[in-house]
Order: sequence, then C-alpha cells, then structure tokens
Amino acid sequence: MGSRRQFIKQGTFVFFASQWPFMSYASSGKKTLGVALTGLGSYSTHQLGPSLKQTEHCELRGIITGSPGKIPGWQKEYGIADAHVYDYGQMDQLANDDGIDVVYVVLPNAMHAEYAVRAAEAGKHVWCEKPMALNVEQCERIIEACEKNGVSLSIGYRMQHEPNTRQLMKWAKEETFGPVQSAVAEAGFHFRGDDPSNWRLKKEMGGGALYDMGVYCINAARYATGKEPEGVEARVVNRRGELFTEVDETTEFTLYFKNDLRVSCTTSFGENLNRLEVQCRDGNYYLRPMQSYTGVQGGASDGTRLEPIKGKQQVLQMQDDARSIINNTPVMVPGEEGLKDIRIVEAIQKSVKLGSKYVQI
Repeated sequence: MGSRRQFIKQGTFVFFASQWPFMSYASSGKKTLGVALTGLGSYSTHQLGPSLKQTEHCELRGIITGSPGKIPGWQKEYGIADAHVYDYGQMDQLANDDGIDVVYVVLPNAMHAEYAVRAAEAGKHVWCEKPMALNVEQCERIIEACEKNGVSLSIGYRMQHEPNTRQLMKWAKEETFGPVQSAVAEAGFHFRGDDPSNWRLKKEMGGGALYDMGVYCINAARYATGKEPEGVEARVVNRRGELFTEVDETTEFTLYFKNDLRVSCTTSFGENLNRLEVQCRDGNYYLRPMQSYTGVQGGASDGTRLEPIKGKQQVLQMQDDARSIINNTPVMVPGEEGLKDIRIVEAIQKSVKLGSKYVQI
C-alpha cells in the first residue's frame, strides 16, 4: 500500500450507453464509493474536495499527488488514512486498495490519458476531467482501457448535469421553438500569465484557450442544437504574442451543420466571455453566463426564466456518476462524448494550420 511515509521517502444530445454493464455494487448493497483525487491543484482544492463532502454517495478517501507538502493538509481536512495516499508512481498499487472505487483524474490536460488508463488497469472506475485528452488516439485508448477492465468511464462535463443547461438540451431535442437556425457560444477569461511556467502556456502540456475553455463552446454547440457539426473554419488571434508563444490566446471558429445551420464560437484567455444564445425558427433560448461555477441562468422567448440553482454543480455531477456505478446504469457523459469534442478540436487545429480553411469533421 502507498503511505505517506513511503511517499516522502521516495521523494516523488444524444447520450450514450458506454462501458455498460460494468463492474457495479448493485448486488452488494454498497451505497458509498471511495474516491481518490489524482492531482491536488486548484480545481481539486476549491471545487471537488469541498463538493465531495456534500455528496450522498461519495467519500473522498484517497489522494494521488506529486507534491508531498500537500499531504498533511488534505489528510487533516478529509481524514484520509496513510494507506490511501499515493504518489504518481504507485498507481498500480491501487489494485490492492479495496477502499478506493473511483479515481478522478484532475491533472494537466496532457496527463489525462496516461493516468486514466493506469486507473482503469488498476480496476478502478474512471472520472476524467475535461478535455478528455489531447487527441482522438488518446481518447480511444482511455475508452478501450475502461472497456477491457470492466470499469465505468465518465468525463467531467459538469454543465451537462446542471439543471438549466439540461433544460436547453431538452428544448433542443424536442425542438420546442422549432428547428435551430443559428447559435453563438463564447467561453473565456482574462489569463494574466503572471507565472510564465504555468502549464496553460505550454503546448506539450495541453495548454491554450481551445483545450481549456474551447471545449465548453464545442460541447454547448452540440447540446444546445441537438446536432453534430460536419465542418469547421477557425483562426487564432494572439494579441499578447510575448506571452502566448506556444499556444492560442484566442481561437475563433465556426461550426457548420446540416441545413445551413452555423454556430459561431470564441474561446479566449484574453477576455471574459460566457454566453450561449440559440436562435430557432419560432423563438430563442439562452444562458448568460453559461459555464460559471455558480449563477448559470437564462431564459427563452416565451417568457420562461431559468433562475440560478443553489449548491455546487460538481455535487450534482459526482452524485449522478456515483449512482450510475452503484445501480449499474449508463453514465450521463461517457467517453464517447469527450471523444467527439476532441475530434472537433483536431479539425479546428487543422483549419488554423491551413490558414482558416474549411475542414470536414
């Protein structure tokens, strides 16, 4: 078993029925899953950890980290035993840890594939943060590993668990306001770049606005229209070229669908962007903001108001994913969903490389 002492000594719109049926706990009566967070950065610290305290079917029982100095604080805050503390080199030892049921991969983007596969090979269910991986091949490798080892795979698209977002998905599926005619999806924030070593500025780590924020736009374009794009045109705009030497600061792209439907998207590390607007034949609907941790709200042309929900989106996400494991039912956001978005990311990157030419998806 990995222990704190060993660690320090070593110094180191359509939903899919995926990976189902898989290993579950329906027959055992188990109602609470032990979760291990892999990577203890800001998102784990400020969002996932606190959210796990509020979930009905999950318990933060383990941590996997490359930062020994963080271990005491996490153990004190969450009561994590030494037996459930690992460094990255000890992932295979999870196979012998019956206290851990799920590994949540919360690492820099370039590390998702390796550690999701390693978790699956240790026989643990996998929750992987978005973006799923850097390319289609990595996504397929994750899916294959989970299927081969009989474990569940869920991608951390928290918005698809958020009630107001789900209402837009319902309107799209049922064409409540008629067929969608156009849409706009924007997601971004002003990244100051105080630390030039930040992984979000590094190409090899999967940095850049497209991977970090652009998948919100891509996923929103798909779930808010209920359709899949057939092609894309894209361009990169780096206004702070001295900072963004390896990755995109802003990517603007247009997704093309059947029947002349287009969705205009912008993702940026240069400005604050946060809206989703959908125009239909007989009306419209929107979310403003569309992907904030709190305050997601919107409405529709018939006067419907979508008020912000109380509580944390991550709580809903992890409760949904835990229930699917416990009850042996399909997950809401399977690996195929992440794969589809990364296939679009690759097409966007190709369009940029070709000088903003149209690329078929």
